[in-house]
Formats: sequence, C-alpha cells, structure tokens
Amino acid sequence: MKLYDKVIFVDENGTCRAPMAAEIFKDISSESGIASCARGLVVLFPEPMNQKTEAVMASNGFSVEGYMSCALQLGDVGKNTLVVTMEAAQRLKILEMFQEFEERQVRVLTELVGDELEIVNPYGGSLQVYGLCYETLYTSIKKLVDLIT
Repeated sequence: MKLYDKVIFVDENGTCRAPMAAEIFKDISSESGIASCARGLVVLFPEPMNQKTEAVMASNGFSVEGYMSCALQLGDVGKNTLVVTMEAAQRLKILEMFQEFEERQVRVLTELVGDELEIVNPYGGSLQVYGLCYETLYTSIKKLVDLIT
C-alpha cells in the first residue's frame, strides 16, 4: 500500500521551482501511480512558467507548454497527499494558512530526503543559476521518489 497518492510541490508563486519539481517527479516516478502537481503560495492571477525555467526544462527534454500557475487551496490536499515545499518558511506559512493539514503532510523537500540546504530560488539569476536549481531539484526528487515509492 502506498503512503501517498499525490504530491504537491509548492513554492512562492508557482512559476519556477514547484513546476520544475512536479515535472521531474512525474518523469522519475512514472511507474508509481502517484500524481504530482505544482502550486504557489501567492498567486494573484495565473501566470505562465518563468521563461528561464521553461528554457531549462526544454533543454532537459521536458515539454511544459501551456503551464499556468495556480494557488494552493484546501481542496487540493487529501488524506494521502504530501505537500512539499522548497523552504522551511513556506512550510510554516502553509501550516498557518491551512490548519486542517496535518504537520506530517507538509514537508520541506531537502529536510525530508536528508539534504542539507534548501532549494535556492533562482529568480532573477542567470540561466546557469536556473540550470543549477534544476540539477539540485533532480537529485533531491530522485531521493524523494526512492523514499515514498
């Protein structure tokens, strides 16, 4: 029996790290039957994926055409959903916003898989910084998939 049937990756506005993480997870865990998606904490209106994120994803063989950001909502999370944040501050914010969520359901990616540093937000950085973010996410998500599948 699987512990989780859905993983939601969350970052600040849902246009960079979270969609990158969700797509990597889908690719690595395609046999697991665990759904994944990306959400943002502050999404005033739907936005496409960050252009540099999109470029990095395309260069790694991912098609992310048509992606639009979406805010995390109570209805997104079920009993067997894992909510994965990029930073500890985001985890705390989610637990404040949604007191219905169990603490064990909302985790920081790197803490969950035993990595030391949080996933740094590449926003405003060079394409190389976005590429480094992708590589870091890929490594951590590979560990996540091994952990929960």
